[in-house]
Amino acid sequence: MSGRLAGKRTLIVGASSRDNMGQCIARRFLAEGAQIMVSGRKDAELKAFCGETGCTWATCDLTEQDSIDALVETCANMLGGIDVAINATGWGLLKPFLETTHEELMALTMLQYVGAFEFYQAVLRKMCRSMGGDGGSIIQISSATATIMLNDHAAYMGTKAGADHVIRCIAHEFGMEGVRANTISPGLTDTPMTAEAREVPGLFDAFLAGYPLGRIGTSEDIAAAAVFVASDECFMTGENLQVNGGLTLRRNPMKSEIEASVAQAMNE
Repeated sequence: MSGRLAGKRTLIVGASSRDNMGQCIARRFLAEGAQIMVSGRKDAELKAFCGETGCTWATCDLTEQDSIDALVETCANMLGGIDVAINATGWGLLKPFLETTHEELMALTMLQYVGAFEFYQAVLRKMCRSMGGDGGSIIQISSATATIMLNDHAAYMGTKAGADHVIRCIAHEFGMEGVRANTISPGLTDTPMTAEAREVPGLFDAFLAGYPLGRIGTSEDIAAAAVFVASDECFMTGENLQVNGGLTLRRNPMKSEIEASVAQAMNE
């Protein structure tokens, strides 16, 4: 087995939608020689993906601690341990601050903060050397909006930022256990989660001015960064990699700018 991740036993959560970021990362890791278990809520899609790629799968609801614990135990048993754990889950809620409901806030918090926290706890128990593990790499897929502003995105931004700081705590507390923990932050990315936005004329164009590298990011960009962060070449922990073409050097567009760009495109 060859590749930069040869033999790395990898668990990826958030890979049960066709061609989403989790699946893209899984494909790249397989090409680099990793052993993969993918997980998410949709068993039919997981089964189909693994039928195409040959990796293993198990369902998991990240908002249920028993489900998280069962997933991690299953993965450790099937792969013989866990070297890399990636949390690629997310719900891109876009809603005005004053209109965000208690139910939406709790659902997003359970998925992107509490669930993430409990997922890290579970995998750390398998990675820590003092608990019989071999160390490893934890990777949180976050967002540039945990750092820079975007209208109508407060609940999403807050929970992602909170998880980013938990990653820093893990890096600080568990480095001597052989564990590295880092965050990767995409900007607007062309994925299934943003497919509806892509269809709105002028919407993606409104964001382009914020990207010094001149294009919207792709899942492949994030997968390439994740390979490095997961590899033994990476001497880094507690960091947030802004893999977004320089977006965080500038800013996302204001709501008025997005509306103007859409209106112009609709009138052309």
